[in-house]
Amino acid sequence: MRLPHLLSLESEAIFILRETAAELEKPVLLFSGGKDSAVLLRLAEKAFRPAKFPFPILHIDTGHNFPEALEFRDRRVKELEEKLIVRSVEDSIRAGKVSEDGGSRNRLQSVTLLDAIQEFGFTAAIGGARRDEEKARAKERIFSFRDSFGQWDPKNQRPELWNLYNCKIRPGEHMRVFPISNWTELDVWQYIAEEKLELPPLYFSHTRQVFERNGMLLAVSEYIKLQTKEKPFEATVRFRTVGDMSCTAAVRSTAATISEVIEEIIVSTVSERGSSRVDDTLSETAMEERKKEGYF
Repeated sequence: MRLPHLLSLESEAIFILRETAAELEKPVLLFSGGKDSAVLLRLAEKAFRPAKFPFPILHIDTGHNFPEALEFRDRRVKELEEKLIVRSVEDSIRAGKVSEDGGSRNRLQSVTLLDAIQEFGFTAAIGGARRDEEKARAKERIFSFRDSFGQWDPKNQRPELWNLYNCKIRPGEHMRVFPISNWTELDVWQYIAEEKLELPPLYFSHTRQVFERNGMLLAVSEYIKLQTKEKPFEATVRFRTVGDMSCTAAVRSTAATISEVIEEIIVSTVSERGSSRVDDTLSETAMEERKKEGYF
């Protein structure tokens, strides 16, 4: 039997997707191959099938993504027979629009995303952000207004009374739309279970070479230079979120199935991003500052 609260969340998300397609001329759906965007794809199927999606799919590739996530991204889009657009942070670096500082490339994604929005004239970018991820996310509206510079002002968000959304924008402005904003990490996993959705194997327990940095377990990869005292070792881990390998941490876990992951989340006392994203722990306002610059 389907959980009643998931029916309500699903209905709201489908309404938001249809409202976006109806009110905003040229939307695009952001898809990274992660669990939240996998849920978004299923919701888009329910909102628009048997017709094609009324928007393309866009991924901003940092060049440091997990290969498992990219393989899943390509295969899933091919199964849906939808259009995938990929824009690369590497290209932004080569063009001199951004420069690396030795840290993660998450912050650099903002420039590449804003360039893609301008290139194609997108009026809305649909993302899988949730309010429970991080406190800056909780300041967002479902329809999050961005000015002509692509920037977000948390003090200038439009009120959303009941289910009434203000989608009016001027030329050059756009919206970020978050259909699963009211979902929690647990809701997402319960929905994945009910819909029997496939995910990259990263989300489930596996053995991997990792090393510890500032209390977090990072995957050994060509993208991270180990410091003098850092030694790789083998551990049984899984990832609660996937993204740039240089800043996405694993958690120790033996949860190898969806039901086991759900059980683990129910008793967890640490937030998803708080336990998994290095760059969100650099300061209390790290995410908010990135969002003001145009981040997802």
